[in-house]
Amino acid sequence: MSIPSNGQNKDEVSFQYNPFGPAFDYAVDAAQRSLLFWDVMRQRGNQYRAHVAKTAPHVLSYTPEILIDGRTLERPVNYALVRIVPPEGVKVDQTRRPFVVVDPRAGHGPGIGGFKADSEIGVALRAGHPCYFIGFLPDPAPGQTIEDIARAEAVFLEKVIALHPDADAKPCVVGNCQAGWAVMMLAALRPELFGSIIIAGSPLSYWAGVHGKYPMRYSGGLLGGSWLTALTSDLGQGKFDGAWLVQNFENQNPANTYWTKQYNLYSKIDTEAPRYLGFEEWWGGHVNLNAEEIQFIVDELFIGNNLAAGRIKTSDGFTIDLRDIRSPIVVFCSRGDNITPPQQALDWILDLYDDVDDIRSHGQTIVYTIHEDIGHLGIFVSAGVARKEHGEFAGNIDLIDALPPGLYEAIFEPKTNETAGVNLVDGDWIMRCEARTLDDIRALGGNDAADDRRFAAAARVSEINLALYRTFVQPWVRELLPNGFGEWLSKLHPLRLQYELLSDANPMMAPIADLATQAAEERRPIPSDNPFLALEQTMSRQIVAGLDAWQGWVEAVSEATFLSVYGSPVLQAAAGIDPADETAQRRAGKTGLHRRMLQSRKAELKGRIDEGGLRECLARGLLYVSMARGGADERGFAAIRRLRRVEDGMPQMSLGEFKSLIRDQFLMLLIDEEATLAAIPKLLPADPDLRRKGLAALETIVKARGELPEEATQRWQEITRLFQLNGDPSTKPTKPPEQAKAPHVKVVRR
Repeated sequence: MSIPSNGQNKDEVSFQYNPFGPAFDYAVDAAQRSLLFWDVMRQRGNQYRAHVAKTAPHVLSYTPEILIDGRTLERPVNYALVRIVPPEGVKVDQTRRPFVVVDPRAGHGPGIGGFKADSEIGVALRAGHPCYFIGFLPDPAPGQTIEDIARAEAVFLEKVIALHPDADAKPCVVGNCQAGWAVMMLAALRPELFGSIIIAGSPLSYWAGVHGKYPMRYSGGLLGGSWLTALTSDLGQGKFDGAWLVQNFENQNPANTYWTKQYNLYSKIDTEAPRYLGFEEWWGGHVNLNAEEIQFIVDELFIGNNLAAGRIKTSDGFTIDLRDIRSPIVVFCSRGDNITPPQQALDWILDLYDDVDDIRSHGQTIVYTIHEDIGHLGIFVSAGVARKEHGEFAGNIDLIDALPPGLYEAIFEPKTNETAGVNLVDGDWIMRCEARTLDDIRALGGNDAADDRRFAAAARVSEINLALYRTFVQPWVRELLPNGFGEWLSKLHPLRLQYELLSDANPMMAPIADLATQAAEERRPIPSDNPFLALEQTMSRQIVAGLDAWQGWVEAVSEATFLSVYGSPVLQAAAGIDPADETAQRRAGKTGLHRRMLQSRKAELKGRIDEGGLRECLARGLLYVSMARGGADERGFAAIRRLRRVEDGMPQMSLGEFKSLIRDQFLMLLIDEEATLAAIPKLLPADPDLRRKGLAALETIVKARGELPEEATQRWQEITRLFQLNGDPSTKPTKPPEQAKAPHVKVVRR
């Protein structure tokens, strides 16, 4: 080897003249990364031990202030309501609706909704909303049930409402994953407690899906039903270990579980440790459920699919019907979610309603958005998702609340300097809600009648197997197990052992800390063009590809087995499933009461068509023009606030009053569009200045998104014609009169 010259440094000369240099450098780097990796594993184990030793462990990055401890209620539960103390520099407006985030209790501990600054709680605080959080303790209260939890959460919401008597609306409640269906159940039981609902990654139609993708829905049938759930609870001596739920999640992605997650840490060991440890604190914080709770979840929801079908009853005989919900519902799901694919998140709409008019007849507003690729956990923990989707929901919740009844899809577009009405937009995105029909949901794919019969057969087999287990096996299991067996079984769970064995509790891990410290001091990361590093990355990709192929094979076999076994005419006949039944097994029933109430409501609205003033006329004009566009966006709503202040000498409308105004006028247009429009001239004030002022404000609103398309332009010309008074030239349309008097345009229902 020669002496370095010509400005070359020692490393460059070593690489140039020593053919073993890259191999040696890689060996040193790999050894250092390995020591640092195992030290992070040691830290993870210590973190786990410290976390589970806490009385109320959580991963909130905000300061919580306990308001109600659910253990003190008449029916004690292990849930609690806390107020989120706004961080320094964050101002909240006590007149704005509060946000209440409910975390999922699906094996993990609470806090994921406020895991970091860019989170559901974080974006709501930055939007100026007071924030509350509903979390839980690791162990359930003795005897608590899902119904007890729902009633406790009702008490929590009553407390939040009482704390904000001047708020412009009832709370917006955010339910993540498992908490989503729990929130929906409560909203059906107590609709008066909710201002709006956001359910993120929440499965509501458990049988739904498409062939060849995300076969987790087959698990209950492949295991023979919920008898195994009952056995696991009995082995836990009345408690179901949430670690089993977490393991089910991990089994859905073996490549990530067994390789990618660890290799990502190893390959980025100099920067990745804080993020990895932060997530693992939540992922490893396993919690327990009562046997009654998990049995209800599996029987009624996962296997029975009874929630959307309206077949769940409370202890006092009340049937839970999601059509009783009166708050706008926002559904956030993703095509990349293998736990709750879009069909499971959205097909409950098909289970409940015949068409969009049926949704409207129930006074319901449903807004959904589908992310293209984010995974299940990313819906709750991704900073990018929090800043975009959750940030837009929090910033535009008033817009969602004021939408006329119907089905909408939320679309997000980046804001640019060329965006029309850019001064009306806060943040980096523009949210618009476009009208949709049930055919848009069906286009995502889903079950046919044959699939539903298979799942119905699986549900019936589950009932039979559970009855057999409870009759012949359960008494022996409960009698033979010694005291404390369930606790020891929990400690020996493989997911818990991996934390315990790689912590300081294991004497063999003692040297790792010192060796890692030395490795960090002598750290020599290699350049990205090292050929051995490229080989390592290639091997990693091959391992992932192999695990993905194995997963694909297992999923294909699982699906084929389920379809074959439960598609058997013999099994279906034995289970009492009619093979000629073409009606969906999961459809919710209907009652004559709703039909009678609907007729009464229609008659009442028709009787009020000739009532009102300038506000009603402006609302009719706005809705009539907007129908041609099939939706609304935040620019229009930012401008629409002016509509609430347009009449001099009159008090400003509250958000609730404005919402009622928009809904009533929209329904009048649907019931009798011609009469509703024809009434405008006689409802307008006689003062031409007020008419002119109102029309100018309305024009600002309808054109906030830019120039109107052709059909909307024709509708706008008709509204300007209706606003004319005694030939006042300032209110005449800009187009020739014959164009302004074009034939009447009927409502377009998309």
